[in-house]
Amino acid sequence: MRFRIKIFADGANLEDMVRVYRSGTVQGFTTNPTLMRKAGVADYESFARKVLGEIPDLPISFEVFSDEMDEMVGQARKIAEWGRNVYVKIPVTNTRGEFTGRVIESLSEDGIQLNITAVLTLEQVRWVSEALSETTRAIVSVFGGRIADTGCDPVPIMREALQVLRSRQLAELLWASPREVLNIVQADAIGCHIITVTNDLLKKVPLLGTGLADMSLQTVKMFHDDARAAGFHL
Repeated sequence: MRFRIKIFADGANLEDMVRVYRSGTVQGFTTNPTLMRKAGVADYESFARKVLGEIPDLPISFEVFSDEMDEMVGQARKIAEWGRNVYVKIPVTNTRGEFTGRVIESLSEDGIQLNITAVLTLEQVRWVSEALSETTRAIVSVFGGRIADTGCDPVPIMREALQVLRSRQLAELLWASPREVLNIVQADAIGCHIITVTNDLLKKVPLLGTGLADMSLQTVKMFHDDARAAGFHL
């Protein structure tokens, strides 16, 4: 199945990132401090530079981790210097719920490519759209998966977010935190620009288009084989 949407790999395991990059199956990468911690990354900058040494020509997002606006700006400027393919991730608010608009506006006006992250509401999308420069590339990451976790359908929100961002021709909407392969199909159908996919979810992409009867038979065989491998008997 062919998609219009760009698929970005989401993770912080260098070996996995390089493998996926060399396979040519993705068009970019995203990371965050939580993923880095889970992957055992101890030195943020050293890890980032190793990644950029292996992947010099696809967009890669690295996030600031300060909670103070001025420090965010300083960290962002430093991160942006690591490579021309770098997008600097800025959270839509700090931990006190204060909108990071002046950070976004300052950096975007200076030509720094941004990825605004942890966006979940249309109000936040509107704030971000107004803060972004019309002449600098940006990504707006709306967490469709986390929206769905609350029991809300993310599709109408993502569709409206696309309309909000129409005034920013260089801003792309990213569907973040997908939970299933279906989300890729949904995001592509509404015209979303990018979706992030974890390594586990990426492995399921080849299942797209599989007939349901075939999937049923595969499932039956899996249960049968696992019961035999476990040595179950009655």
